[in-house]
Amino acid sequence: MDTPYTADSADTADTAELLLPRSQQANERLHAMIPGGAHTYAKGDDQYPENLAPVISHGHGAHVWDVDGNRYVEYGSGLRSVSLGHAHPRVTEAVRRELDRGSNFVRPSIVEVEAAERFLATVPTAEMVKFAKNGSDATTAAVRLARAATGRPLVALCADHPFFSTDDWFIGTTPMSAGIPTATTDLTVTFPYGDLAATEELLTRHHDEVACLILEPATHSEPPPGYLAGLRELADRHGCVLVFDEMITGLRWSEAGAQGLYGVVPDLSTFGKALGNGFAVSALAGRRELMERGGLRHTGERVFLLSTTHGAETHSLAAAMAVLDTYVEEGVTARLHALGERLAAGVRDAADAMGVGDHIVVRGRASNLVFATLDENLRPSQEYRTLFLRRLLAGGVLAPSFVVSSALDDADIDHTVDVVAQACAVYRKALDGGDPTPWQGGRPVKPVFRRSV
Repeated sequence: MDTPYTADSADTADTAELLLPRSQQANERLHAMIPGGAHTYAKGDDQYPENLAPVISHGHGAHVWDVDGNRYVEYGSGLRSVSLGHAHPRVTEAVRRELDRGSNFVRPSIVEVEAAERFLATVPTAEMVKFAKNGSDATTAAVRLARAATGRPLVALCADHPFFSTDDWFIGTTPMSAGIPTATTDLTVTFPYGDLAATEELLTRHHDEVACLILEPATHSEPPPGYLAGLRELADRHGCVLVFDEMITGLRWSEAGAQGLYGVVPDLSTFGKALGNGFAVSALAGRRELMERGGLRHTGERVFLLSTTHGAETHSLAAAMAVLDTYVEEGVTARLHALGERLAAGVRDAADAMGVGDHIVVRGRASNLVFATLDENLRPSQEYRTLFLRRLLAGGVLAPSFVVSSALDDADIDHTVDVVAQACAVYRKALDGGDPTPWQGGRPVKPVFRRSV
């Protein structure tokens, strides 16, 4: 496999270096014109070791190439959106067919009917669906609908989940709350994942004020037994709307999302990420009684639900239909789990063999793996993450996470495990010396949500 550099387990900070001059130049151009140098904070160059943030030229399958000509095995493709691999032929062909037929009209396209039917057949726990272009619009629409239906002001979100929306009701709860009035932030309250007693106490304390409970039904750990069913019962008893954010769990947990896997039906749910395999499409789905409040066939007050010029572009909906068909017909979710299990086992074995199994920790469902980098005191460390990412990049592995795509093959997994083993050898040296600095190559990577630059 051609890679930018294949490290030896004996490498030190002085002998292992990946140079990305064209990427560095491109990053400077990005920062000169685009705030943050990227259109998503999670793609920012501050998330990568200094001077080692590759700018991508193109991708195919599970591989991407940077503008310097280096090829990488890529994980977390498109922030989990490209789950079938880049330029998947079935998806691109579906998109090409629509491009010559027009992408946007003054009235709904027949493609909107077909896409809605296909989605609801795949996610049978939903009765209606409305498409949009991004996850934030869908989750905010769910919040607005819940407030309208209940007449209540407060949104209760799960404090243990990292992201729900770019809109004020959520961003105001993060360290990047600049520009958001306190009056808005005060309308959002939080509850801990997995703790029904604490959630009930919150609902009791804010009696008849909470419009909805919104959470990811599962993330890096399985929901405790009975937890989701317990939330369903609490929402019913306290008269609030239960919203599942299935941006990540949708398709990756099962074709019908976490609600399909665990058998607990929310009132509303939101999908995105994998739905378009990189094309911009998201969805708000749920019970007809609620969803119709944003429509024309009801007698109540109108809700401005989702109304987007580009929300139903034909090529994006064609992509979504191709994705749904591919998942169902080819058993993609099962393949993602099998690939993830193989990768997780390999990484854990490599880390154990180098004596860092307690410090490089792979977590999550096999289809959605992340990793933690811990210091000598087993505390999360951005410095050790920097060291680890730097060694992965040098070995031709682009992995802000270990989230797999179905385009990976056994050779990709084997190569990744080999590179991880080499990185673990350096990690061990840093732990023995009590200082990762010589292997960082510059400033440490930074968390996305922080108050200052």
